[in-house]
Amino acid sequence: MIAAFSVTPIGVGEDVGEYVAEAVRVVRASGLPNRTDAMFTSVEGDWDEVMDVIKRAVAAVEARCGRVSLVLKADIRRGVTDGLTTKVETVERHLAGG
Repeated sequence: MIAAFSVTPIGVGEDVGEYVAEAVRVVRASGLPNRTDAMFTSVEGDWDEVMDVIKRAVAAVEARCGRVSLVLKADIRRGVTDGLTTKVETVERHLAGG
């Protein structure tokens, strides 16, 4: 599965980068394939692995602020690996006219 998620601390003001970094640190330390952009962090693995990483990422932010908002979107598809890369490659191939 691939899960894209966003953890936002509540009640800490507009500058939340240092809190979000705590969540990203957990994801990167997990060893699972992942990618972070301006809106979401995506992580790929089996259901239990991915959900555990997300739970720990939320807990890391919650430990610093007490309240968080979580947005989660998941693509659950058996037998697919390296989807973080192959999905983007497919779109790029179509953009290139191939």
